[in-house]
Amino acid sequence: MKKHDLVYLTEDASHDPAIEVINEEAFGPGRFARAAARIREQGPHDRSLSFICADDGETIASVRMTAVTAGSVKGHLLGPLAVRPSHKNKGIGRELVRIAVDAARRRGSEAVILVGDPPYYQPLGFEKVRHGALEFPGPVDPARVLVVPMAPDVHARLAGVIAWRDDGAAPDAGFATRSEAQGAAA
Repeated sequence: MKKHDLVYLTEDASHDPAIEVINEEAFGPGRFARAAARIREQGPHDRSLSFICADDGETIASVRMTAVTAGSVKGHLLGPLAVRPSHKNKGIGRELVRIAVDAARRRGSEAVILVGDPPYYQPLGFEKVRHGALEFPGPVDPARVLVVPMAPDVHARLAGVIAWRDDGAAPDAGFATRSEAQGAAA
């Protein structure tokens, strides 16, 4: 049995190609049509709150965080979270979630929100959001909208639109919104 030399690191631009491969493996081309992806394409994710796991120098998992406003809550959208098939079921995804949520809490985020499987995320501290409380920019199963509340009255204030928020983090020089990329191509 191979011994794994796992290291958890803050994401940087050098990880982008590996992260793209990992997300393609995990979610396929349909990942771009998801409601959460529609939020992420509104602006860059926050690299300082996004993390990777490397095994013997190879990036094998990642989690990204994107600043959002959800109703009147200033929080972060967690995702995508993906682990290479060769490293699944080893607790790597759960550790990445723990690291990202703790980092968001230290940053002063009011909540970490995601669209995901309750049986996986609820043991990690996520709670269901009130049915239909948040309006996503596309269809989403309300039973899969989850939150880790980190401020008073978060559940009561999670009401309305969820959208990307400019939190003043350094912009990603390689980022372009889908409409900007389409305009440049025209």
